Amino acid sequence: MSAPLTARRWTWVMAIYAALFLAAFLVCPFVGREPVEASAQIKRLLAGHPDFGSILLQLRVPRVLLALLAGGTLALVGACFQVILRNPLADPFTLGITGGSAVGAVLALSVPGLAISFGPFSSLQLCSFVGAAISLGLVYVVARRPHGMSMNTLLLAGVTISILSAGLIMLIRYVADPYNLISMDRWLMGGLDIVGYREMGPVLPLLLPGLALLFMQAGPLNHLSLGEEMAAGHGVQVAQVQRLTFVGSGLTIAAVVSLAGPIGFVGLIIPHAVRRLSGYDQRIVLPASFLLGGAFLALCDTVGRTLFSKQEIPVGVITAIVGGVLFIKILLGRRR
Repeated sequence: MSAPLTARRWTWVMAIYAALFLAAFLVCPFVGREPVEASAQIKRLLAGHPDFGSILLQLRVPRVLLALLAGGTLALVGACFQVILRNPLADPFTLGITGGSAVGAVLALSVPGLAISFGPFSSLQLCSFVGAAISLGLVYVVARRPHGMSMNTLLLAGVTISILSAGLIMLIRYVADPYNLISMDRWLMGGLDIVGYREMGPVLPLLLPGLALLFMQAGPLNHLSLGEEMAAGHGVQVAQVQRLTFVGSGLTIAAVVSLAGPIGFVGLIIPHAVRRLSGYDQRIVLPASFLLGGAFLALCDTVGRTLFSKQEIPVGVITAIVGGVLFIKILLGRRR
């Protein structure tokens, strides 16, 4: 039983998680195969050196910012799904949005005619967005009911879409040019290797409103965690909360996956870790999951790009290994 939530307790808990988030932002850009010293960068800035910050500002900082946003989003969506679906194994992959987005991305990488761009959007992002939107629409149509959404049907529809997407990806890979398979595999492993800030611009109009929608559901999700009937008895509009959570999750996951690829385990492991550390109040769990998830993914990406001297390990591989070990440890702790 967690302690009652007071303004003082909320402030102290959030300050700890925010400090971890800020530490990841300040430290991770300076860590890598090519060392970057803060003092040397300041001297170059003062001397007006032309290549000031070329590694730090154009490679490391954008990458860490993307890791913080992507990791925080995945963890936040996982925390929301675990409440509305009443399933501790729910994560951003549950509704099949990630699978649909992956199908679109693989198509863009395999069909030369899809190598188009629209404004700041690349063909990969456009096709990934379209795949996520189709999956989101299919799941919504299947799960929609006159008085709300069926959570059991929503879960089954999401799992079905994920399986169908996996089959389509295998089909596309089978008929694709073998020279494109490396690019497909690299994207499917998840990655944060961007250059500059231009690639993040197109996803923000989807990401920021989606995040706002999810954070606004913290209070209602507290009641929903006790059951739909009890939440309705407390005056919560259950159907509206489910719908807003569904829409917010769809927008944010489509934005993140289109840019970073499918990154697993962050949305599953981080909410469980936050609940063990800070209790079950969603007013803490949601923002704390975002902050800890961002710091966790930034740290995993830093490990992936520094572990070996001659090559970089995709961040999805690191999160799968680290997240799997941590989740098993949590399960063993609960058993004891």
